[in-house]
Amino acid sequence: MSTLIAADWVIFVGYLVLVFGLGVAFARSQHTNEDYFVGGRRMNWSAVGISLFATAFSSLSFVMLPREGAYEDYHLLVTILMIPLLITPLLWWLFVPVYLRLGITSVYEYLEIRFNRPMRLLGTILFACYAVGWMGSMLYAVGLILQAVIGLTPAQLTWTLIGVGMLAVVYTTLGGVRAVIWTDVLQAATLGGGMIAVLILALGQVHGGWDAVVRMGIEHGKFDMLDFKLDLTKRDTVYAACAFALFMYLPGYTTSQVTVQRYVCVSSLRQARGALLINGVVVTLVSVLFFFVGSTLFAYYNQPGMSGFPDLPKQDQLLPHFVSTVLPNTGLTGLLLAGLFAAAMSTMDSGINSMTAVVVYDWLGGRHVGVGVSRVLCGLFGVAIIAAALLAPYLGEHVITIITKVAGTFLGLLLGVFLLGMLVPRANAAGAFIGLAAGAISLSIVWIWTSIPHWWYGAFTCIGTFLVGTAASRLFPAPSPDRLRGLAFPKRGSVSERTR
Repeated sequence: MSTLIAADWVIFVGYLVLVFGLGVAFARSQHTNEDYFVGGRRMNWSAVGISLFATAFSSLSFVMLPREGAYEDYHLLVTILMIPLLITPLLWWLFVPVYLRLGITSVYEYLEIRFNRPMRLLGTILFACYAVGWMGSMLYAVGLILQAVIGLTPAQLTWTLIGVGMLAVVYTTLGGVRAVIWTDVLQAATLGGGMIAVLILALGQVHGGWDAVVRMGIEHGKFDMLDFKLDLTKRDTVYAACAFALFMYLPGYTTSQVTVQRYVCVSSLRQARGALLINGVVVTLVSVLFFFVGSTLFAYYNQPGMSGFPDLPKQDQLLPHFVSTVLPNTGLTGLLLAGLFAAAMSTMDSGINSMTAVVVYDWLGGRHVGVGVSRVLCGLFGVAIIAAALLAPYLGEHVITIITKVAGTFLGLLLGVFLLGMLVPRANAAGAFIGLAAGAISLSIVWIWTSIPHWWYGAFTCIGTFLVGTAASRLFPAPSPDRLRGLAFPKRGSVSERTR
């Protein structure tokens, strides 16, 4: 347990005040739901790109990546490298052009245009289940770190989760998507700057510095990332890394309202593609930085004179434990906490705003709903997320376990039905519903009667939905050519920009 000094409190509280101030400042410019949810479609594309990174690089990544670098190897980095190498090209070529051409606010509008309204509403329900579980896990990760840094009791942890959640709710409710995106930029800078400082100071604690880190990493196989052994039960393989990328990250970037809402905040396809490039570059650089920190922690605790990793309640607490007990107490703990809260709130603010957008546009008609109603909905979703954070410990030992179960279940189904709509012109609503049912059943079978690891869950939901949906669509009438224009690949004609 660490005692926070005055410098820690100044840095930490100053950061929170700045974030809250941004929310209040942007509240004055929110006059319509178009302003509140997509920034009038005039947001700065570079800020949107950084916001994409900050949203995806949450408190989960803050604790997960250093733990992976310390306790495991670099196979999870292969997953992250798939973002610039595979996911960004797919977004650039297939998904984002469709979303921008349709002029949508909610990504699930696509499902109504391509299939029917019940499919659109079902898509919003799947997203809401994912978003609440995902954001609850992020908030829970904050609690894990705070426990390691300042030794919270269970009761104190509960109230801390409530307090952090309510702060994110307040500034998101006030400032809308403009506050979300610009605070994400601030949060990304805080996150990266804090971790660079940790890496530099941590290297100074290892005898031999960076050379020793590299030598020990090679000796213990910590930099391994290309194991091609075909074993579905083993996590540290290229195949498992690809499963993470295709069935957790890909659906998160393509079918989640949280990310798609960023793409439609800008004024053109060119700007959206620029935001995608910025996100790919920043995600890669920051993720490598966090893995390097994990490698340095491994070298520190396993160098001569040390007895190995400390005995911690959760491996996810390794980084904050190191910062609070080993590094000089010069305000770095406050910077670490600011970075942690930056990661958590960048996830929560995005999720809360996106869930509200889904309800307003998909369920309530969008334009006829006042901004005041949208703000009330934001508050209600914030309460649901706090409740999910309190339940998160019952879903898995590590936060990565929790989030892969949630994402594989709900986003895997969504990805399957979106791919069905975009890649199979013959697909229809009846076939899509049957495909979704098949995807859910296949996951139930895997979950109950097999020991297949959770990182493959998304494969069963997505592939089952796509294959069965494709076959079942043959049993029902094909959609008319007019209904397919601009909505499926191969392209059938062109389509002018549609409105909601």
